[in-house]
Amino acid sequence: MKIRTFSRGFRRLLLSAVAVGAVQGCTDLTEVPESQISPDNYYKTSAEVLGGVAGVYSTLRDNMWGYYNLSQITTDETIVPTRGGDWFDNGRWLEIHRQGFTPTSGATGEDINGVWNNMWSGIAKANVVLSALQPNSVPDQPAIEAELRALRAYYYIGLMDFFGGVPIVTNTKIEPRARTTRDSVFKFIESELLAVRAALPARRDAGQWGRITQGAVDAMLVSIYVNAQVYTGTVTATGLTKGTARWNDAITVADRLINSGTYSLASNFRANFVSNNQNSPENIFVVRFSTLGGLGQTLNSRSLHYNSSNFGGWNGFSGLSDTYNKFDRADLRDAQWLVGPQSNLITGAPVNDRAGNRLIFVPTIRDVTQATEAEGVRLYKFPVDPAVTNENQPNDFPHYRLAEVYLSKAEAQNELGQTAAAIATANLVRARAFSPAKPLSTGLSQGAARSAIFDERLFELVGEAKRRQDMIRAGTFTASRQYKAETPAYKILMPIPTGQLATNPLLKQNPGY
Repeated sequence: MKIRTFSRGFRRLLLSAVAVGAVQGCTDLTEVPESQISPDNYYKTSAEVLGGVAGVYSTLRDNMWGYYNLSQITTDETIVPTRGGDWFDNGRWLEIHRQGFTPTSGATGEDINGVWNNMWSGIAKANVVLSALQPNSVPDQPAIEAELRALRAYYYIGLMDFFGGVPIVTNTKIEPRARTTRDSVFKFIESELLAVRAALPARRDAGQWGRITQGAVDAMLVSIYVNAQVYTGTVTATGLTKGTARWNDAITVADRLINSGTYSLASNFRANFVSNNQNSPENIFVVRFSTLGGLGQTLNSRSLHYNSSNFGGWNGFSGLSDTYNKFDRADLRDAQWLVGPQSNLITGAPVNDRAGNRLIFVPTIRDVTQATEAEGVRLYKFPVDPAVTNENQPNDFPHYRLAEVYLSKAEAQNELGQTAAAIATANLVRARAFSPAKPLSTGLSQGAARSAIFDERLFELVGEAKRRQDMIRAGTFTASRQYKAETPAYKILMPIPTGQLATNPLLKQNPGY
């Protein structure tokens, strides 16, 4: 069995991280968690500290369910139609796509609440290890503390993105906390990332692949700067009042990443997503996966038909035909979609549906409440590993890639009126997608360039949990589109689940809910 992990020692700690990392995994701030682990009897050696660090990383995989699903299905990229008795789940999946969630609805109780708990779990785990390190001294302690603070900032980005203002917690004291403004959370995240960057390594060896680096911090900074008008703005029941733009800062940090010499665009787009994608020079920060049970990536299974591979599929997630039709059929990235007659992805043999008819994926879903098993194109971004015979695929998930950094820089340049330069930057990414070349015209107006760059982000980043942020930034997230009517503008934020409000009486619900 092929297992790709951090290093032999760190791998063992990562796989046992549940026990170590559960010290303060709950989000009930009035509940005292029970544990035999404390600063007095643990975190005395490098191995024990790395065990705690591994526990903080392990929560990244949990986010590949709720956070990923909500980032995708609320947008124009993904829908989960009801197929007979499959994928109904009390209407939860269509509720997500139609943005029908309320503080007490099914999607909130299951999916949105899951995101809230996962993000707070990662923060709590980081705080426990940081707190425990204070009376101790271990090798590389400043770098480890910087790594933990950067991971904590990463989880705070997720909370800020979904929920707006949340409590800022940097210790392990058990008490209710009032939420701060979204702008304050933004400033905290920025200050933490800027403070820890210098203590982190510029790169890590292959055995430490996936751990935070200076590049990962810079990628987070570029992302929050591009979204700064949203993150520092104010959301009311009538929608968003934008905050301060940070386009120049986005360009400055993007250039630092681009010119670092650490990363480069992969010559082959698919190299970023294959089972050995740790070899890609483009991936900056990834969520690690392995073939071990419960530690594998399941993105393919969510989309693939039951008979698409040797390990089957769940036949759920589909693309929208309107979005699929935006892709240029000459674009090499169009090959990410499965459409037409299907074959087994491992053996190449023709595949039938469950009735015995040849499986032919079609783009149109006539009725999302009673779709057939073949309706809807399927995203196939992460090629299956033919050596793996189960759904636990080892492809690491790239949360930040250099291609996104280039496109973020292009967007920032265009917003500053540097439209020709912006198109030239976007074309650096687009160049590998067409043969012969088909660059965007440098004569586009600023408005046309804005649309072209957003479309380029769709073509490049589809299926990478970026579309929700992009659509909110573009002002199209709550608009009417295929299979979904217009929703209230305040739904750019998720509701805080009612159970969390009951647990912490100092929290306040988001406007409009």
